[in-house]
Amino acid sequence: MANSLRGEVLNLYKNLLYLGREYPKGADYFRSRLKAAFLKNKDVKDPEKIKQLIARGEFVMKELEALYFLRKYRAMKQRYYSDDNQ
Repeated sequence: MANSLRGEVLNLYKNLLYLGREYPKGADYFRSRLKAAFLKNKDVKDPEKIKQLIARGEFVMKELEALYFLRKYRAMKQRYYSDDNQ
């Protein structure tokens, strides 16, 4: 069971690193914060607590995706619509 959770944690870390490339404050800022968050919880052994932390990480991933989609939407809206139409 620990190996499957380890794989999930590594997969989550990789996905968050990938999403962090477009972070507004910069990829280096995001990478350092991500690493600190994962290192803070590296000694957790309880499988239930690990699952809770994975769920929190997946929530953060969804929030980042929403942030990026909103930013792209706003950029497209500014390109194609003038402010007079609002």
